Amino acid sequence: MASTTNIKVAVLGIFTILFFIWLASGTISKAVGSSELDSLIAASATPTPKADSDAYVGAETCKACHEPQFNSVAATKHGKLENLASWKGKVTGCEACHGPGKEHVEFGGDKSKIIVFKTMNPKAVSETCLGCHAGRESHNNFRRGEHWRNNVGCTDCHTAHGSNLSHEKTNSITLVSDASRQNPRDATVVMLKKSEPQLCISCHSEMKAQFSKPFRHKVLEGAMKCSDCHNPHGGFEQKQTRLAIGADAACVKCHTDKQGPFVFEHAPLKIEGCSSCHTPHGSSNAKMLKRSQVRQLCLECHSGITDQLSDGPQGGPHNQTSIRSQNCTVCHSQIHGSNANKDFFR
Repeated sequence: MASTTNIKVAVLGIFTILFFIWLASGTISKAVGSSELDSLIAASATPTPKADSDAYVGAETCKACHEPQFNSVAATKHGKLENLASWKGKVTGCEACHGPGKEHVEFGGDKSKIIVFKTMNPKAVSETCLGCHAGRESHNNFRRGEHWRNNVGCTDCHTAHGSNLSHEKTNSITLVSDASRQNPRDATVVMLKKSEPQLCISCHSEMKAQFSKPFRHKVLEGAMKCSDCHNPHGGFEQKQTRLAIGADAACVKCHTDKQGPFVFEHAPLKIEGCSSCHTPHGSSNAKMLKRSQVRQLCLECHSGITDQLSDGPQGGPHNQTSIRSQNCTVCHSQIHGSNANKDFFR
C-alpha cells in the first residue's frame, strides 16, 4: 500500500516539475521571439485602464478639435460603449481606440502622442481592433485568413467612425433592384467604407465579370452579399466559405432541397461539392453549369456510358444521336440525389 502511494506521489511530482518547465519555456520564448510586429502591436494595444486615469481627458475634449468625427462616431456602437454593462468603468469614446489623449492635447495636437491608425502596420491595426472584437464567432479565425496573410487590415474595409454612404450613386457598380431599395443602408450595419459588393470587387475585380453573366447569383443587384457565402474574417474552408461542415454548406443554406441526406446519393455532390458541376458566381450557361450542354458535363465522369449500356451507335437509351437522349436529366431528373431510385429517375 505504501509503495503504491509513493508511486502516485512521484508521478504527481514529475508532472508538477514538467508543468513549471513548460511555463518557463513559454515565458522565455515569448521574450526572445519579439519582433517588429510585436513592438507595433504592444505600442498600439487598446487601453484597458479605468476611465478615471489621469492620462485620459474624455471625448468632450476631443470634440473641441474633431467635432465632425465626434458627431459621426456618436451615432455608432463605438460611440455608445458607455451604455454597455461590460464597459462599466472602462475607457470609452475616442480614447478607447486612440489611446490616452492628455499629452496629445498638451502638445498642441502632436500626432506622435496619440495612436494614428493611418500610419500603422495593417496587422497592428487589426490587433488593436481584435482587442475588443476577438472572441466572436465570425472573427475568431481572422489571423489564419487570407486578408491577414495579405496585409489587409480592418480599416481597409471598415471605418470606425461610421459609414457615410449615399444610396444609389451614379458612379456605383451596384445595380438598382427592389431588394437594394428595401435595404439601402446595409453597409452601415457593420460600418463599411462602401457597399459590400463595391468593397469586395475593388480587390476581387475578376468577380465583377462573373456576376455580370446571364446566369448569376444576384449580388450586384443587392439581393444577396458576398458575406452570405464567404467569411471575410477567415475560416477553415477553402475560399473562406462559411460553415465548416463541407464544401457545399454555403450552397445548401439556401438550396435546402438539394441537401439530403438521400437514400441514393450522387457521389460528386458529396465528395467534391456543388462546384463540381456549377460555377458559384456566374455563368453563361443555364443553371450556372460549367458546360453549355448537360450531357457534356455528365460524360466527363460517365465517359463509357454509350459503350456499356447502348445497343450500338443507333440504338439504346443513351444514343447520342437522339435529341431526347442528349439531355441526361430528362430521365435522371433527381440528379442531386433520390430516395426512390438508384439511377435518380425519381
